[in-house]
Amino acid sequence: MPNQVIFTPEAPAPIGPYSQAILAGNTLYVSGQIALDPDTGDLINENITEETHAVMKNMEAILRAAGFGFGDIAKCTIFIRDMGQFATINEAYGQYFKVNPPARETVEVSKLPKNVNVEISCIAIKAGS
Repeated sequence: MPNQVIFTPEAPAPIGPYSQAILAGNTLYVSGQIALDPDTGDLINENITEETHAVMKNMEAILRAAGFGFGDIAKCTIFIRDMGQFATINEAYGQYFKVNPPARETVEVSKLPKNVNVEISCIAIKAGS
């Protein structure tokens, strides 16, 4: 079965040559999400808490479009511009994983697309498939 491109207008359209997500068998690879409003294309970055929640909502829309949810995520990668914001980002991120959070790494980088402060990608696996 060929890989399936996942797209939803409820998340920002890609800003480059990539897909929002690719479904390969029972595994969903979600591209890094930033805090873009899917309706306006504006950045949602008044503060790092708001920005992180916007990223997670975009990720949720893509997961939902593919028939997945946060409970299906096996691994996340978080890219942040300032490790000093780790605790605040972690607090907002943690609200989406109350039980059995996925594996994860958090990496500080010098720059992210559109100069955002946080970008998160994930890999989700549909159990029983």
